[in-house]
Amino acid sequence: MSSNLHRSNAAQRGSAKFDRPAKPRPPQGSATLRRSTTPSRSGDAVPGRVRVAVRLRPRNAEEMVADADFADCVELQPELKRLKLRRNNWDSDTYEFDEVLTEFASQKRVYEVVAKPVVESVLDGYNGTVMAYGQTGTGKTFTLGQLGEGDTSNRGIMVRSMEDIFANLSLNTDSVTVSYLQLYMETLQDLLNPANDNIPIVEDPRNGDVSLPGATLVEVRDQQCFLELLRIGETHRIAANTKLNTESSRSHAILLVYIRRSVMESEDIVSSENGDGSHLTKHPKPLVRKSKLVVVDLAGSERIHKSGSEGHMLEEAKYINLSLSSLGKCINALAENSNHVPFRDSKLTRMLRDSFGGTARTSLIVTIGPSPRHRGETSSTILFGQRAMKVENMLKIKEEFDYKSLSRSLEVQLDKLIAENERQQKTFEDEVEKINFEAQCHIAEVERNFADALEKERLKSQMEYMELVKELEQKLVLNQERHDSNGFVADLGQGPAASSQDKVAEVKMQLETESNRRKAAEGELEYLKRQLERYTHLEAGGGDVEIIKLRNILEDEANQKKKLEEEIIILRSQLLQLNFEADQMRKCLDSGSFGNTFSGTDSSTALVRHSQFKDTGSGQQSSVATLFEQVGLQKILSLLESDDANVRIHAVKVVANLAAEEANQKRIVEAGGLTSLLMLLRRYEDETVRRVAAGAIANLAMNEANQELIMAEGGVTLLSMTASDAEDPQTLRMVAGAIANLCGNDKILTKLRSQGGITALLGIVRCGHPDVLSQVARGIANFAKCESRASSQGITTTRSFLIEDGALPWIVQNANNEAAPIKRHIELALCHLAQHEVNAKDMISGGALWELVRISRDCSREDIRSLARRTLSSISTFKSELRRLRIEC
Repeated sequence: MSSNLHRSNAAQRGSAKFDRPAKPRPPQGSATLRRSTTPSRSGDAVPGRVRVAVRLRPRNAEEMVADADFADCVELQPELKRLKLRRNNWDSDTYEFDEVLTEFASQKRVYEVVAKPVVESVLDGYNGTVMAYGQTGTGKTFTLGQLGEGDTSNRGIMVRSMEDIFANLSLNTDSVTVSYLQLYMETLQDLLNPANDNIPIVEDPRNGDVSLPGATLVEVRDQQCFLELLRIGETHRIAANTKLNTESSRSHAILLVYIRRSVMESEDIVSSENGDGSHLTKHPKPLVRKSKLVVVDLAGSERIHKSGSEGHMLEEAKYINLSLSSLGKCINALAENSNHVPFRDSKLTRMLRDSFGGTARTSLIVTIGPSPRHRGETSSTILFGQRAMKVENMLKIKEEFDYKSLSRSLEVQLDKLIAENERQQKTFEDEVEKINFEAQCHIAEVERNFADALEKERLKSQMEYMELVKELEQKLVLNQERHDSNGFVADLGQGPAASSQDKVAEVKMQLETESNRRKAAEGELEYLKRQLERYTHLEAGGGDVEIIKLRNILEDEANQKKKLEEEIIILRSQLLQLNFEADQMRKCLDSGSFGNTFSGTDSSTALVRHSQFKDTGSGQQSSVATLFEQVGLQKILSLLESDDANVRIHAVKVVANLAAEEANQKRIVEAGGLTSLLMLLRRYEDETVRRVAAGAIANLAMNEANQELIMAEGGVTLLSMTASDAEDPQTLRMVAGAIANLCGNDKILTKLRSQGGITALLGIVRCGHPDVLSQVARGIANFAKCESRASSQGITTTRSFLIEDGALPWIVQNANNEAAPIKRHIELALCHLAQHEVNAKDMISGGALWELVRISRDCSREDIRSLARRTLSSISTFKSELRRLRIEC
């Protein structure tokens, strides 16, 4: 069966639930409308009223012979929904019901008029109840629980209800769980787990909801799974042969179907603008509707002198009639609007508190027979149905917010927003980078153009200035020559002197003009220089922060690149050095000059190189034996305490390889290797050191003499501490293997358990790796085998340490594991645990009996299968339980 069996409280609670009534509540102070004093024939007039249908069973073979000369005591009028119960040949009583079904009515017709409305209400979120009431042998179990395996048209209400439920649910978002119980002699028992034979009934004092803590809940995914559950339940239901029925049910069967549906309900929100309502929007909110369908197959009412019950069957009949009588009293009190309804008189009425006078939609089918010999029982059944029609329930939908669905939706939206924000941020950064790049290009171009223009102006001004100076000098020389040649003519008057002075004045004016032009050019040059300095100052002073930021980033990247290049150069040099050393070592090995003795540093170097050659596979691999002889065991063990972590790791690897050979184990222990390995577990937290050290200890633990030494030096405690700290599966596998080897020693079991060995094994299962779980299962099997041997020799009579330490649930859970090594060890452990009588009760209550039965039938190994069969047939507790369950092994 693909369904997962699990124990939980049948009443499921939500953190934010609210109820929605199907109709308005009555005002305060007014008379309650929950119950009516007269039955109504219209199911729509009072939606919460209990609907009652009557079904007539056809005559059976005995009645055809015994009542051949007598007419039926019942006359049906299905078109008027009436029946007549004859008092005698002249007089009769007439009764009206919601439905009247003749003996020819099909199972489909019965389901559609009785149970289908209730199932539809349950799918809408209401609680619902379908119950059958009647005399023994009138067809209640046929109407409700018929599986229809031979003829599908005979399927009962239970099977057809689940067909409709599966057809209207989405198993991706909805779930269906089932409990199947029986009320036998006022004891509530689990039909799906017979070991659970006294289930308590708990009532919530706040709202009166009834819960069944401890009842088995099975999640079903398809109709085939549900049919298999019904078959299992029917095999456990108690029945007996009476004069009225060859298979009379001696208990009330109760099927509980819990439905959880996820729905999206629209919530009206009025949007407004400027205080005026403008339009109506609807935002869906996730809700969870939890409803419950209860199908009750009551045991038949009977009179002792007619059924012939005696002995134990008489006691059963008393309890059946007592619970039915309590149900009738509650129906009467509800029909008469009594202030007190005796629900607590029996467990049946406590469980049906919500079905009569509560919040569930309830349909009752009363079954009667035609025989005039049972007219009294038929009349009592009809009157019970008439009183039930007066009971009215207040229907409510129980809803709660689906926080998980809402959380998932919000997480998806958040992821989308984060992705969109990251995309926009990336786009923004790319745009900023593009703008910065364009700005830098533009600035560089402007600076270049400005410098070129400035240089051209400077050169042009300088050339013009030089030309003017040269021209003035030429004119000055020419004028001087003229002045010298004409100086002797003093009496010629003032005309030539005046002309010469005018020329000098003109030349001075030209010189002054050129001077002014030069000053103007120098002033313009100075102004351009100041503009260039100002622009440069603005850029350096934070004028463009983004450019400076990008330049800083580029500088950091350049520095980082420079560091990486330096590290690459260093690593290349180290690689060249290592290659050189490897070549030297290869030459030494080829020439055979490895040497016979080493000291301190030489031995550690040889050890590291040996490990490197072994790991890398380069050159000729140096064997462990050769290294053992050449370096020496004491020097190898001394390297376990080296300060160099690399040397320490390679040393412990060599010791582990040596410990793998049985011939070396004694020498390693005598030389103090075991103590050194335990010190490594205590002192170092390096995962590789702990893993290899635990592997070496596991190899040494294969020797029985070493096992006692490991225990004496506190090895189990150190292994337990390592198991609690480690997360690496390989480390946990080594630790589990070491403890599993210790579990096979009879002499140290008590000490092993007291130092936490079993607790450490059970803690390692958290890893879940198949190799790790295989070692755990091997250790448990070894421990159970030693305990079994001690119990058969009379050394111990107490309950198994494995059971006391809580290992049984894990053993049962993995008894059918897919991994063959795990399954084989667990099957052996179960068989050995079962050898001791004192473990039997715990194994039965823990579900191990079923696994033992399976092992005795289906185990692939003949020796384990024979051991399981021999155990089941030799332990008295198992034999009595198998007889009670009617199982043959």
